[in-house]
Amino acid sequence: MKFSELVEKLGEAAGKNSLTSTSDDLEIIGVAQIEEATASTISYIEGAKYASQLEKTAASAVILSMDDALQAKANQRGIAWIAGHNPRLLFAQTIALFYQPFQPAPEIHPTAVIHPSAEIGAKVYIGAHVVIQAGAKIGNGVCIHPNVVIYPEVQIGDRTVLHANCTIQERTLIGANCVIHSGSVIGSEGFGFVPTPSGWFKMEQSGRTILEDGVEVGCNSNIDRPAVGETRIGRNTKIDNLVQIGHGCKVGTNCAISGQVGLAGGVKLGNNVILAGQVGIVNQVKIGDGAIASAQSGIHTDVPAGEIYSGTPAVPHKLFLKASAISARLPEIYQSIKQIQRYFKNSRNNL
Repeated sequence: MKFSELVEKLGEAAGKNSLTSTSDDLEIIGVAQIEEATASTISYIEGAKYASQLEKTAASAVILSMDDALQAKANQRGIAWIAGHNPRLLFAQTIALFYQPFQPAPEIHPTAVIHPSAEIGAKVYIGAHVVIQAGAKIGNGVCIHPNVVIYPEVQIGDRTVLHANCTIQERTLIGANCVIHSGSVIGSEGFGFVPTPSGWFKMEQSGRTILEDGVEVGCNSNIDRPAVGETRIGRNTKIDNLVQIGHGCKVGTNCAISGQVGLAGGVKLGNNVILAGQVGIVNQVKIGDGAIASAQSGIHTDVPAGEIYSGTPAVPHKLFLKASAISARLPEIYQSIKQIQRYFKNSRNNL
């Protein structure tokens, strides 16, 4: 693809808010990380912090921030460039021009087992050994990879992709343009047991799990259904691998939940919440819109909208930084306390 054609295809994202160097005849054959780029590939640099990489890269073209110094350095090296306010987004859009995920042609494999009452939309791919049970409804353009199991009365929206070996349990509703990755279980039984003198009494989980449009769930994640009511994941929320979302949770729109996060039952996340890796949230806690929990935070109380929380138990991030700074000085503080104790001890002995 010619560099000029690439800029044209990126359209407004690479035009209205960006500048481009003039290398119209340059041929771009692919994308690469800045350290691994070769001739005829395009890469990106987010800002001046990574300027040294621009001096060493073999890339023929780069995507830059709106930084005059970086653009001048690229010109000095004869590297074509596109500059924008969000170079990472531009790079993601560029990758999409060179790579499309595997999309099998519509067909139903002869080994698939589909209940006669199931409804299958148009242009659907159903792979080998898929099981679709009674009353399921599969929308148009859905892609179901091998070994997926879909329980009774599940509904799958248009163009959703179910990767190999995931399981969608009974009455789950999944919207359009969702992606469920391998090994994940959507709509599994919530962890509901009532203690009695003779042991645990199982509380049946009669509710359902709902994923709104555009939700993505990574590999080996679980989203449980509740005893009653629903577990709901809001539109366009993205969930990483190895995430546990407990029964009755309500997750808002456009949230990002990183790997190994655990939400206990009844947790409520607002919109645009970000949970970094290994965050744990206890039952019934509410996280406000736009709040962020940093990695390994243990959240036991509600978090106000827009706040950043860190640590275990989690506290506002600024307080966490102050406490961390003091913690690093504990050996020094301990020695100071010992000196003060010795001083007062000696003072008493001299009285």
